[in-house]
Amino acid sequence: MTSLRCIVVDDEPLAVKMLENFIERTPFLELAGSYTDPVLALSEIRTQAPQLVFLDIQMPDLSGMELSRMIPDGTRIIFTTAFKQYAFESYEVSALDFLLKPIRYQKFLEAAEKAREWFTLKEAATATPTPDAPTSTFFKVDGALRKVELSDILFVEGMKDYVMVYLASQKQPLVTHVTMKAMEEMLPAGFMRIHRSFIVALDKVASVSGTGDVKVGDRLLHVSDAYREAFDAYLREHSIAR
Repeated sequence: MTSLRCIVVDDEPLAVKMLENFIERTPFLELAGSYTDPVLALSEIRTQAPQLVFLDIQMPDLSGMELSRMIPDGTRIIFTTAFKQYAFESYEVSALDFLLKPIRYQKFLEAAEKAREWFTLKEAATATPTPDAPTSTFFKVDGALRKVELSDILFVEGMKDYVMVYLASQKQPLVTHVTMKAMEEMLPAGFMRIHRSFIVALDKVASVSGTGDVKVGDRLLHVSDAYREAFDAYLREHSIAR
């Protein structure tokens, strides 16, 4: 991936200028437009289809949280706000990150790097497999990026405002602030969501019970009705007991 096309949406002109400067300083980001009017911004986002939007939350007429729910799925969001209380809500709408004003360039760059990693992994997951395809990803854990081999992931469990990534190589899960929807989109083929709260590595499923629950590591995970059809189709395709 060469660069990410970005749009800035903030009703404060000074905040817009600051973010424009940050984007200009970041080699893998490309500014596609800046808007102080969220309604106009939504129209341009739908037309231009940028990969990334730096989005203020408190704005007149249309809040950033409301606007985020209207943005097409292919565009990811990094929220920018002066109000810390919005942090948890931001993860419920698949935001990649949350930047608290006043924003330092170091924090901006960390969020941008996270976005680049997300799109790189997503691109690899949808591309034709090659020997050079990524075999690892990064999760933000305790304020730092932690590299994780995809083959080490057993399953992911979603909580209220974060997810826990369970690994074969250690007992304690990694805890990272990201939504289950974003995690589901980020993980490549070979992972499947089986419940509102669970995504499993299909090659780590040790057994399937008579009730259809799956054993992964030392956990028995429930397959909910909403995901049962897709999981059963996977079992039929990969089973010799037909």
